[in-house]
Amino acid sequence: MKTLLLSCFLSFSILAFANDEREIIKKIDNITSSASQFLENKNIVKAFQEFVQAKTLSDSIQDHYGSAIANFNIGNIYNLMENHDSAKLYYGMALKSLTDLEDDYLYANINLNLAKIYTKEISYVKATHYFNEALKYAANYPKLNGNDLHKTKQVYFEARLNLCELLISKGNLEDALLSLLKINEYVEADKINNFYQGYYNHVFGLYYAKKELFNNATKHFRKAIPLLSDTSESLNLLSKVYMQLSMSLAKSGKSTEAYLTLLEHNKFKEIFENKKKNQQDLLIKSKFLIEDYKNNAEKAYAEKNEQIQVANKFKKINNAVIITLVLLLLSVLIVYSSYVSKRKLNKTLEIKNNELEIAKDEAVKSAELKSKFISNVSHELRTPLYGVVGITSLLLEKNDLNDSDKKYLNSLKYSGDYLLNLINDILQVGKIEAEKVEIKNVSVNLPEMLQNIVNTFNYRLEETNNKLLLSIDNYVPQYIFCDKVRLSQILINLIGNSVKFTTNGVIKLNVKLLSKEDAKVGLRFEVEDNGIGIPKEKFDTIFENFSQIEESNLNYQGTGLGLSITKNLINLFGGDIKVKSEVNVGTIISFELDFNVDTQNTINKPKTKSFEKQALKTGAEIKILVAEDNKINQVVTRSLLTKQGYTCFIVDNGEKALEEVRNNHYDLVLMDINMPVMNGNDATKAIRRFNNEIPIIALTAADIDDVSKNCNEIGFNDYIIKPFDNYEFFQVISENLQNSNVNKEVHTQKVMTPKLKVIKAS
Repeated sequence: MKTLLLSCFLSFSILAFANDEREIIKKIDNITSSASQFLENKNIVKAFQEFVQAKTLSDSIQDHYGSAIANFNIGNIYNLMENHDSAKLYYGMALKSLTDLEDDYLYANINLNLAKIYTKEISYVKATHYFNEALKYAANYPKLNGNDLHKTKQVYFEARLNLCELLISKGNLEDALLSLLKINEYVEADKINNFYQGYYNHVFGLYYAKKELFNNATKHFRKAIPLLSDTSESLNLLSKVYMQLSMSLAKSGKSTEAYLTLLEHNKFKEIFENKKKNQQDLLIKSKFLIEDYKNNAEKAYAEKNEQIQVANKFKKINNAVIITLVLLLLSVLIVYSSYVSKRKLNKTLEIKNNELEIAKDEAVKSAELKSKFISNVSHELRTPLYGVVGITSLLLEKNDLNDSDKKYLNSLKYSGDYLLNLINDILQVGKIEAEKVEIKNVSVNLPEMLQNIVNTFNYRLEETNNKLLLSIDNYVPQYIFCDKVRLSQILINLIGNSVKFTTNGVIKLNVKLLSKEDAKVGLRFEVEDNGIGIPKEKFDTIFENFSQIEESNLNYQGTGLGLSITKNLINLFGGDIKVKSEVNVGTIISFELDFNVDTQNTINKPKTKSFEKQALKTGAEIKILVAEDNKINQVVTRSLLTKQGYTCFIVDNGEKALEEVRNNHYDLVLMDINMPVMNGNDATKAIRRFNNEIPIIALTAADIDDVSKNCNEIGFNDYIIKPFDNYEFFQVISENLQNSNVNKEVHTQKVMTPKLKVIKAS
């Protein structure tokens, strides 16, 4: 029942509206035709009034084509009166009305007029855009018939010649010539009228004049003159042709003929200016009349609106009563139907919500369990790995080892490093995604760092029978400011990837200078190999997490995280990674970064093998207290510090560390967090009650997130996660020692609590 009532109501409304719409469209066509006739007879004001009326009617019934025609003609009137802002506004509305319509002539003509306006405003980029848009639509003229073909063809030639003239004025001669040649065949076949042939020869003359080929220019200017009549359309162009011809003759040494031609230019220019002046008088008068009409129209529109609103109130009341009765009946039926449906839906949703709550709780518990499991496992693995890697490194430094023992120890160290990298890669992905990685900026001896990186691959190179060559441009500065650990990690990952997929080959690490200005330098790092290569279809996926080059990973170790981490780290530096590869030929992976140059180090050129310079003391004078309960870790840490030249003291719990700091002078404390008697957190809090100056660095195997949350509140200046990279270890120690020395100088004048800076380490 309700469907039948609604259908009848809608059918009646549509039929009545369709009849009214046909009558309005017929009226719009008559008004538009009349307005065009007024415009042709120079009655600009009357034409404007009728085009505005046509626009109003078209908008009222959403007749987009009628609106486009009206807006286009109103824009033309404003353009004629040189009111370019209003012209652009109405041209824009015309284009918007044509969005879903097909009228190539109108599209092309509007874009052509916009291009001419922007050319006058010296907005060449926009002018070029609209000329090209006009050409795009006008190029379809061969498909049209009758008057549309002729008009669109004219727009095409005018847009093409205007664009050529613009390109020549900008000095873009090659594009101008190509554009001219596209209509050359029409000129030769005499397929365009005399005006456009004259215009064509004029533009070709401008092209040759710009190229300083004045004889050719003169030839084309002479061709143009007889083709142009003395009509108002041609007068301005004819004047320009004589002017350009005069200039070409003068530059060709024909001064007398140039002078006579200049007189012709002046004659036609004067005729044109007189006609233009008469036209300007008409336009000025029309401007005032149009403004007066607009003001009167606004007042009349406001009064009419008031009357319509009063009449509509009564009409709406009657309509509302009828519609309300119909809708009331429909509403009762709909509400009842909705009530029944809603009850069923509520029951279904209640069941689904309960299921979703249970699934959500299970997912949260699963995520927490996974996170806790990874954290605990990584902590338990890091502590023994620190001992394994450290002790292995110490044994390898002995001179009394035979080749067999060295080989076994190298294998053990490689396996330990590989397992450590695996753990770090898994954790690093999470840190990068959570944006918890910070880039440090310290002075680095770049050649030394690169050589150390190359040396770390000796064992793997021997295993794969590869050669690794380092090449650094001569003008690359020795010292730069960067994050040594992150840059090393990037290069180690890229070289490791090349070693993995190359056998019996050559791998190159190239560092090239891109730019050098004041204290800044741009460098390009390349890792090149002649391995198996990467298929082009894999270029976009190799930097994704857990991505592998081959479908089967039986022959290649790795988690598929290395390149993903590398790409993210390069992005943190502000660069981007690029790949160039060919299967069975090789691969080049490169990235470009900007650095600040350490000019003081560059001038002094110090010769040192230490990881960082000490600011005020030599390494032997610096006393470091190590609080560590694990005996193996004590041996490893002591050995590292002693070999670097530091004086090292060991205690095995936090209580002893507290007593040592209270009773003796130390420059820095390395504090393990998990220790018997008193843990590192409690010991650090106790030290901070009487000493805020000494740097205390947390040395722990816990996950970085667990440490970083309360690091500042406890009193740590920094932290290092075990097992650590040696470069990073000494970089953090050096930075904190340097910061401590700066703070001590400030304290000689004013006592203040140092602001702690947390630097993350992986």
